Amino acid sequence: MDNRNSKAWLYLLPAILFLGVFMVYPLVDVFIYSFEEGYNSASQTFFGVGGYNYSYVLHDPYFLQAVKNTFILVIITVPLSTGIALLISLGLSSIKPLKNLFQTVYFLPYVTNTLAVGLVFMILFKKTPYTDGLANLILSLFSAGPIDFIDGPYWAKMFVLCFYTVWVVMPFKILILTSALASVKQDYYNAAKIDGTPRFRVFTKITLPMISPMLFYLIITGFIGAFKAYSDAVALFGTNLNAAEMNTIVGYVYDMLYGDSGGYPSYASAAAIILFVIVLTITCINLLVSKKHVHY
Repeated sequence: MDNRNSKAWLYLLPAILFLGVFMVYPLVDVFIYSFEEGYNSASQTFFGVGGYNYSYVLHDPYFLQAVKNTFILVIITVPLSTGIALLISLGLSSIKPLKNLFQTVYFLPYVTNTLAVGLVFMILFKKTPYTDGLANLILSLFSAGPIDFIDGPYWAKMFVLCFYTVWVVMPFKILILTSALASVKQDYYNAAKIDGTPRFRVFTKITLPMISPMLFYLIITGFIGAFKAYSDAVALFGTNLNAAEMNTIVGYVYDMLYGDSGGYPSYASAAAIILFVIVLTITCINLLVSKKHVHY
């Protein structure tokens, strides 16, 4: 038995070393930096140790704006994208002849460059001296608008960011859920059909429990991905996200390191640790909820 354990640890050693060097060590390093006040990356010096970095970040209006934007993005896009993906997956599962074709079409946005998709969205929604954009053209049919979705009101910019995020993440969710629906045994549906069970009850009592592990996986990864959002906002509103009031927590960390307000690795580290704690807390809550609602 001891020989087997030794072999198992030997096989795991490369993965343990990789995770330790590239994940555990950077996290510990960032945690240490977050308490070093006035840290200078060039001279590797600091003038004190304490919680000032956290106090500064938590009182910084730019960080508070980034937290607000990130939470709005998470609360709106994760449930919406998962729900729409589930509906589309159910529709695809009922279309047998062209199922593979539709799966490919819906998956195309996922393999397209994020910035390229963002450029298309900006063209669709941006109001210029020459055109009001396709979105405003549609609004004009209902005697509404025009609205500058890129440089205009905050709610308009947040709408475009949420719309864009849902569009980008939904193809992957459709692919996963379509595969999950295909793995449900047909015997369950045949038994429900013999009993004359209504479709909605079949969906809630058979389909949802059987695909609940995949739904839980998509919700967890959706929360984590939404909290790490940054490139989506850059693709739509450019690199000066603070001026556009569209920055995210990851964007704030980047700005503190390399942006216009860069050169403050201690503040960036504190913000990164706060983001880590937020994501870890929400993940733990989801894990606790999944014990009652996820069926393996």
